[in-house]
Amino acid sequence: MQIKPVIFSGLSLMACTAAAQTKDQSGKMNVLFIMADDLRPELGCYGVEEIKTPNIDRLAASGTVFRNAYCNVPVSGASRASLLTGMYPKYPDRFVDFSAKASVDCPEAIPVSEWFTSHGYYTVSDGKVFHHIEDHADTWSEPPFRTHPDGYDVYWAEYNKWELWMNDASARSVNPKNGRGPFCEWAEVPDTAYDDGKLAMKAVSDLKRLKEKGKPFFLACGFWKPHLPFNAPKKYWDMYDRESIPVADNMFRPEGLPPQVQNSGEIYAYAGTTAPDDIYFLKEAKHGYYACVSYVDAQIGKVLDALEDLGLADNTIVVLLGDHGWHLGEHGFLGKHNLMEKATHVPLIVRVPGKKCGQTFSMVEFVDLYPTLCELCGLPEPEGQLDGTSFACMMDDPDAVTKDRVYIQWQGGDNAVDRRFNYAEWLRAGKTVSRMLFDHDTDPDENRNVSEMPVYQDEIDSLSSFLQEKREHNQ
Repeated sequence: MQIKPVIFSGLSLMACTAAAQTKDQSGKMNVLFIMADDLRPELGCYGVEEIKTPNIDRLAASGTVFRNAYCNVPVSGASRASLLTGMYPKYPDRFVDFSAKASVDCPEAIPVSEWFTSHGYYTVSDGKVFHHIEDHADTWSEPPFRTHPDGYDVYWAEYNKWELWMNDASARSVNPKNGRGPFCEWAEVPDTAYDDGKLAMKAVSDLKRLKEKGKPFFLACGFWKPHLPFNAPKKYWDMYDRESIPVADNMFRPEGLPPQVQNSGEIYAYAGTTAPDDIYFLKEAKHGYYACVSYVDAQIGKVLDALEDLGLADNTIVVLLGDHGWHLGEHGFLGKHNLMEKATHVPLIVRVPGKKCGQTFSMVEFVDLYPTLCELCGLPEPEGQLDGTSFACMMDDPDAVTKDRVYIQWQGGDNAVDRRFNYAEWLRAGKTVSRMLFDHDTDPDENRNVSEMPVYQDEIDSLSSFLQEKREHNQ
């Protein structure tokens, strides 16, 4: 399904007031909260014709697709801690890198799991929801589930400590520095050989028993893919002709890009990688990413099918998101870990039974999810904690606007994004030492930093003031 570009114009700022109607026997909507790790908006429902994501596209067709959704920090641990507590990252104290734990960085915060549990929901965590399995583990109705006992550390293990690689050939390509296997693999195995196939079966089983609980449920299901390594059953690799997958046409560093913006080194910790400008390596990486997206799409489809088959779809809110973006060769980058559009722009789809379906171009950010779910489910918000704004009204009016810009933080860089600009600044001792500005009207691919052009000074002043307000709010 291709979505044509839309020109933004004349949306006025307004408050959200509409809440969803509840329909089940308890008077509360259920919530199915689906996360995919490293999933950028590389989906059919976002206009990408070359990728095959029929199940996510099917969900999108019956819900609301958020075309301007952003994470608040472009790395898994911090992004998840932030969105699940509804609080902004704060450098260098709160939610700043992959090791972030909400229970450590902000122990007084009430995560969404605890809030829903304390308000009569039966809450379940399957897969990678919080980055670390032990983070706020006691706030769910039962212990969080993962397919391996070391939780997230499955992705930082030595070669096949947790059976991530299925082909014998993969053992012949191991990084001697850290013992990791190759960055990608295709194997003649069923879906359940890899973790996400197992996770889908667990989620389906949980939906069956949750139906019998007699109380509303909040089921969070965190899939690992398309996170590295790009390992998926061969049939998903076979869905693509590598030479037909388009590669980025801007594999060069943007003009005037500040030195603080760098490529992620994550993929180079695996074996089988070469230089960032090796076109064959980039093609294999993108092929692997596409295969993993199609693989996780199939697993998500199994969970959505079970929701329908069990008669739960008509009283269950479904949220699907990727925890941050991911570069696929643009500017020679592979991965996240910077403040470019590709690293911070995320897919977000929300389906609320009985509400409108379509798409919205209004700005939203991950800290908005917590208050939105509270409003949709008829719950109050935890007092004084949440930094976001409910966008529940967009389920009725896709043109509704709750904010005109969003805030993102990464390693000391503060970032403001609106419908036209991506602006970031880096301060030292209170003074700006670097900044970047991309004008998406004239440069949608972010190839030229125009922050030093006088014509943009008014916009820079406004965006910089917004960032200063966020910094003061976080103090």
